[in-house]
Amino acid sequence: MRPGLLALLAAAAAAAVSTDVISQVRSAIAQKNFAAAEAAIKDYRSRDGVTPELAEAVSWMGRGTLAEKNYDAAERYAAEARGLALQLLKSRPLDSEKHLPIALGAAIEVHAHVLAFRGQLSEAIQFLNGELNSYRETSIRTRIQKNIHLLSLEGKSAPPLDVKHWVGPKAPPPLEKLRGRPVLLFFWAHWCGDCKEQVPILAKIQKVYGPRGLVILAPTQLYGYAAQGEEAAPRQETAYIEQVRRRYYSDIAGVAAPLSQENFKIYGASTTPTLVVLDRQGAVRFYHPGNAPYETLAARIDAALKR
Repeated sequence: MRPGLLALLAAAAAAAVSTDVISQVRSAIAQKNFAAAEAAIKDYRSRDGVTPELAEAVSWMGRGTLAEKNYDAAERYAAEARGLALQLLKSRPLDSEKHLPIALGAAIEVHAHVLAFRGQLSEAIQFLNGELNSYRETSIRTRIQKNIHLLSLEGKSAPPLDVKHWVGPKAPPPLEKLRGRPVLLFFWAHWCGDCKEQVPILAKIQKVYGPRGLVILAPTQLYGYAAQGEEAAPRQETAYIEQVRRRYYSDIAGVAAPLSQENFKIYGASTTPTLVVLDRQGAVRFYHPGNAPYETLAARIDAALKR
């Protein structure tokens, strides 16, 4: 084999390993092999230096150790990931590529939850509000807001919804018009497989609790693309969302679906689905990023009906 070709193949192999450090770290964390994850990060850093991929890989260590309730390690990794992200931000905007927002958002999230788990809830919320002010005009605004809500929204009045635009057969009512009835908000996205998996549960919830006054609203938003990730103008994407709604959400076809990016920002719906239960007075009784089983939702709605 020619020396030049050998060098090219070696460089390509090194590049493949470099770009794969995040998947290596996540795989090792899934197996609870933090030593292997740390070794992958060390090897990558020695070869490629400080990159957005490195910052994201370190942030996954923070998330993994937090899940294991190793708060000292989680705090250490969160601080490291945040430091790396801030170093990189000196030479580029936060949203110039995909890894840096993930890294910084996760670092902020982990640090706040470490504070909360240590009994420093007010400090955690204060920290998150400060970060929200700093990054309000970036993609991580919604993620920061999610974590503020996770720590503090339940028991408070639900933020209003923007209902000026919608998809589906009917206009959604403002939340204030629904006082006296419990409400379930289901934030979903046209590309979201987990959202589609939630539909049979929502249909059952509607069948059981609709006669008892429950109203389900299904906020969604535009993402700038449609099928196969192809860029789409708002009108095209709205039409595509309607196609998805009719095909995959027919079991809850009558549910009103506000169409607004601002709703996702205000409710911190960076995870889809996000489920929110409101009681008859409009107070939040359940705030849950991700899917939820029927039993969990039913219990929360039962409690909301009693208020």
